[in-house]
Amino acid sequence: MTSYLDATVPSRAEHLWRYTPWSRVHPGSIDTVPKVDAASITSDEFNVSEKPFQPLPTTDIARIFLNEVLQNTTTVESSGKSGHIHIQANSEISAAHLHLSCEGSTHIVIHVKGDAQWFGLALTGDVNSNAQMSVGVINELSSETVLLRVDDWAIHRDALFEHATLSLGGQRNKSDIRSTLGGSNSSLKQYIAVHGHGSRHDDHHIEIHHQQPHTNSHLLLNAACDDRSHSIGTGALTIDDVAQHTDAGQVFRNLLLSPTSRAEAIPELEVMANEVSAAHGAASAPINPEQMHYLMSRGLSKEEATSMMVEGFLIDSFTGLDSTLVRETIHHRLTSHLEQRLME
Repeated sequence: MTSYLDATVPSRAEHLWRYTPWSRVHPGSIDTVPKVDAASITSDEFNVSEKPFQPLPTTDIARIFLNEVLQNTTTVESSGKSGHIHIQANSEISAAHLHLSCEGSTHIVIHVKGDAQWFGLALTGDVNSNAQMSVGVINELSSETVLLRVDDWAIHRDALFEHATLSLGGQRNKSDIRSTLGGSNSSLKQYIAVHGHGSRHDDHHIEIHHQQPHTNSHLLLNAACDDRSHSIGTGALTIDDVAQHTDAGQVFRNLLLSPTSRAEAIPELEVMANEVSAAHGAASAPINPEQMHYLMSRGLSKEEATSMMVEGFLIDSFTGLDSTLVRETIHHRLTSHLEQRLME
């Protein structure tokens, strides 16, 4: 395993670190490995157990660093169950590795909270053959937290994986989410919604790798950016030469609510098979003045009208979710978040 201190710090010429350099998400000086405390992971519905840490694939600086500081792997056998997992990061510098394994059908909502100065989160999972797993991740960290998140998901033969992220918290967020469709007839549906407010910086890098034929994937990322916030969405879709009859697509949509907000959308496709359907799209636009006028003419203030449009735009990210638990929980947390923002 590569040591972090021996690893090469990536330059901003690398796509993964173009908009959020490693120095901005490392907890301190980049030539040090600080002491990192373990975050708390609990659940009322699932059996949660701790095992010695299982290293992450060392393909990038973030995973190499987390391999140095993580001590335990928290595992959840989620087969046939539904419920919530709570991750609480309250130490100044915290980290956690959660591994999920699914057979049958399961629905999980992961709540990420805490006021840590820095939080490193590794999520890994196996969606085994013929399984159906829906996972929702809700980021409600403190507004001062720096979040470094890495995901590695393996989707096996005839399996279906729904993966949803609602990003509301944290001051600076860097997420590297990777999924591999390693079995034929496997499917991935991935949905991400970002609410940018204040000076939030939220960078999502999504990699989807089709390795077998007759696989399907769909990625949708919606970001609503206000104030001086900045959202970045990059998608790297790879279809191997043996992955014939693949159907894959990715869409990035940005709603800009203020003249000082920014949003980047960079879809990328690498297609080596010839009998596939692969598409991508990206769009950014300001709020519709006619819709704003209509809502305000019905008695809503500008802030209330804006909040209503943001809610509708972000909830639309998850309309394709089959899991009622994940979809309704995300909707409830988003509504509560926007109501609290209105009262501030």
